[in-house]
Amino acid sequence: MQIGIATEITPGETRVAATPETVKKFVGLGYQVLVQSGAGSAASYVDAAYAEAGARIVADAASVYSHCDLILKVQAPDAAETALMQRGAIVVGMYAPATNPHLDAYAAQGITCVAMELIPRITRAQSSDVLSSQANVAGYKAVLMAANAYQRMFPMLMTAAGTVKPARILILGVGVAGLQAIATARRMGAVVEASDMRPAAREQVESLGGKWLDVPMSEEEKAKALGTGGYAWVPSPEYVRDQAAVVDKAVSAADIVITTALIPGRKAPVLVRAETVAKMRPGSVIVDMAVASGGNVEGSVLDRTVLTDNGVSILGVGNIPATVATETSALYARNLLNFLQPQHDKDSASLKLNREDDMVKPTLIVDQGQVLYKKPN
Repeated sequence: MQIGIATEITPGETRVAATPETVKKFVGLGYQVLVQSGAGSAASYVDAAYAEAGARIVADAASVYSHCDLILKVQAPDAAETALMQRGAIVVGMYAPATNPHLDAYAAQGITCVAMELIPRITRAQSSDVLSSQANVAGYKAVLMAANAYQRMFPMLMTAAGTVKPARILILGVGVAGLQAIATARRMGAVVEASDMRPAAREQVESLGGKWLDVPMSEEEKAKALGTGGYAWVPSPEYVRDQAAVVDKAVSAADIVITTALIPGRKAPVLVRAETVAKMRPGSVIVDMAVASGGNVEGSVLDRTVLTDNGVSILGVGNIPATVATETSALYARNLLNFLQPQHDKDSASLKLNREDDMVKPTLIVDQGQVLYKKPN
């Protein structure tokens, strides 16, 4: 069985789906691996390293797609890439299935599509969780981006010329990215506040040295939030009003705001309104990590930095993991290896997907000519 890795063609995508480390392990399992020349160069993985790991370097994407039974990708293939793939191929990647316009094209080509972002949150799937591995690095890098755009310093300094006050940073959304952002900002000496719709996140925030921004909840709302994991519950109008007031006050006082709130398959919720941004001090910075899904901040623009009339910089970087491509590629490649290894058949040295496996079944969005994924209304 042949595994193929082609250069990612999505604009701005610098990651690669396999590294020399994982290629060597696939070769050790008995697979032949084809890598398009230059596929890993943007992530600092050179052809010579792949060849040394046992891969065969080929000239173009067509040579990969037309010969390989298993294709590893970062971003979902477009229509042109799909047309090059052989029928029956298994294509593993991140598909954004809720907004992906090519599902029917995949089915028509007879390929099987495995969407890694749909891996369930179960214990044995943790080592294959691409969303967590990429969000972890993104949370770290978002703080560095904010620090670079901020014209002051993060830590408090006592100098002969006077005292430098520490930066005040607000994190809205305390998932994997938010927790890493808190930890990074605290290591850099900032004062950090954080908020989330999950009451259970308070302990995590405080364990990292952050201050929890509390929004009053009724006992009924607490029960709903705890019972759904925090994201599926519908807050009451009173909670929405109180949350808006807390966020408005905290954002207005912050030097840097980092927003991370995403809802799978839906537009990102708006957390920061334009009238709140207008209250921030000149030189303040906002990093909207959800800008590619519609944005948490009114006025953010995908892949642009917006300077507001009152001097606030709103950074809308759509693919933060791609700015740390060497590390995120290594983590992503290991996620794929960890996912695929249990599906490896030793006798035939090939991949045999167990379609009833509770870790595999939710990821199958297209299977052998049939679209399985149901897009949300």
